[in-house]
Amino acid sequence: MFRNAIRSTAAVLAVAVLLSGCGIRRKKYNNPITKDTQQPDKVLFDKAINDIEHSRFEIARLLLQNLINTYDTSEYLAKAKLAIADAWFREGGSHGLAQAEAEYKDFILFYPAMEEAAEAQEKVCDIHYKQMEKPDRDPMHALRAEQECKQLVLQFPNSKFAPLAQQKLRDIQEVLADSEFGVGTLYQKKGSFPAAANRFQAMVDQFPLYSKADEALWQLAESYHRMGDNFEGQQVASYQRIVKDYPLSIHAEDARAQLSVMQRAVPEADPVAMARMKFDMENRTKRGPMSHFWGVFKGSPDVSQASKSGTPAMEGYRPTIPVSVPASAANPGATLGSNEVSISNPGSDSEIDKGKEARTGVTAPEAAPAAPAAAPAATPEAAPKTPDPNETVKQTTLTPAQQKKEYQKALKQQQDAINKARNDRKKKEAQQAAAVKEQKKKAREDKKEPEKKEPEKPQAPAPTGQTPAPVKQ
Repeated sequence: MFRNAIRSTAAVLAVAVLLSGCGIRRKKYNNPITKDTQQPDKVLFDKAINDIEHSRFEIARLLLQNLINTYDTSEYLAKAKLAIADAWFREGGSHGLAQAEAEYKDFILFYPAMEEAAEAQEKVCDIHYKQMEKPDRDPMHALRAEQECKQLVLQFPNSKFAPLAQQKLRDIQEVLADSEFGVGTLYQKKGSFPAAANRFQAMVDQFPLYSKADEALWQLAESYHRMGDNFEGQQVASYQRIVKDYPLSIHAEDARAQLSVMQRAVPEADPVAMARMKFDMENRTKRGPMSHFWGVFKGSPDVSQASKSGTPAMEGYRPTIPVSVPASAANPGATLGSNEVSISNPGSDSEIDKGKEARTGVTAPEAAPAAPAAAPAATPEAAPKTPDPNETVKQTTLTPAQQKKEYQKALKQQQDAINKARNDRKKKEAQQAAAVKEQKKKAREDKKEPEKKEPEKPQAPAPTGQTPAPVKQ
């Protein structure tokens, strides 16, 4: 009996697949014309819509194209052109979606004032949004989807599709920011701290609604710390931004402690940012228990952590110049030097005539020295250091083995200096970490101390003429 039930179920599934393939399954069209008339163009349009609903897309496009070519003054021309694009969109596939995008663009170009123009632009955005890949893959469709959604928000701000386009923009920018975050993390693990800082800085400036923006700022501060004391200002700015713009972050308390140890100003939390973070935490899409497992096999990215509030960035992403690059090199208008070459004939008193002749080993006759001009006596510190002739002679008379020994000795001294500087830096970091730990401990104790103290109850004053009762010990 169980075997018969399995056979019946399989037969029903097979029939359903065949019926859906034959076009019997119907999917209702969104933009029909409800006008009841028997005009030839209306009859053609209704038949084409019926074919679209039953997945007979090629027949529907032929009927609609026949309507456009035959009835060039029909009132259904705009609807027919939109229906052709919808037929390509429903057919799907890379070829069908490309044709649908071209048809939607033509419809917007010819009928920009119609209500359906906003819907057409939303479909163009959705075409690239559905083809968007994971952050570590080709970002072409993500960038195109971002561009088309921005176009919808800017061109049709009062449309009912504008809020949906803004949410898609947040999802798209979550993917783009996650890609930049991965590149910055890779640079930091390799020890390329200027490159990591450049990636993190540009990413948090462009995508402040990114779900890991606070983590990126924390890594940014760490990169600036590794780059040396010259970038302490940028490190402090990263800590202050965590405290102000991401007050509910897990790094907010550590950032406050770091600022206290560095004796820098600790800003107040922005109430708007706090409300936004609370809203996002309460309204984020909950992932299923098997989402991590199935996510490996999915080609589309995970946007469940994307923000649900806030205005998405409307400017394109532009990489910045690292702060480690000198200002003269970073400024494209700066003059880095001149490539002009001037040639002049040396005189009889030139330096080349005073030097030793390389070919004959004789010294050229020296010109009569000119009378020295009166000049203030130079201090020993300001005087240029002349090379020691004995040292020069010593270097030229050393054997190759002795030169190798001297080189190894100088290399060892350099390595010892590097190790000493590294140890001093580790010692300084350990002291700073201990100070931060002590500061956090003190902050926690300060929070607990007001809770332990209870206000003392005031005693009622004794009546006049009576002595107060003695207090029992």
